[in-house]
Amino acid sequence: MILDLSDDTVLHELWTVQRLAYAVEAEIIGFDGIPPLHESLEELRACGETFLGLHDEEGLVGAVSYRLDGSTVDIHRLVVHPRAFRRGIASRLLDALPEGPQVVSTGTGNEPALRLYRKRGFVETGTREIGPGVSLTDLSRP
Repeated sequence: MILDLSDDTVLHELWTVQRLAYAVEAEIIGFDGIPPLHESLEELRACGETFLGLHDEEGLVGAVSYRLDGSTVDIHRLVVHPRAFRRGIASRLLDALPEGPQVVSTGTGNEPALRLYRKRGFVETGTREIGPGVSLTDLSRP
């Protein structure tokens, strides 16, 4: 389940899923400046995050990345291949994260992501503007 980004095949598969997933989010929130959407393969490999992934018969269907900040799991990315939307992939990935308090941010206009996080016990802790008319909502769960 841990993705080895030193493996070029794994890296490329993750990069592809990430680009597809963030393209959908960019469309939803009306902002294509999402940093991972424009990340190179080498930038992804060097990001320093731990990635967990799920596969189906066609390949990688989703991944979540995190960093540990003390005992807090800081979720950096949660991506699901568009062909696997609404199959519970994101919930399964969140369930696979290490125990402990968790924090995450998503586009304020990304209602599908906000619904998922709320359903999974996250509560909103704030909003911050990242560009003209674009903001992120911060969430956490104990």
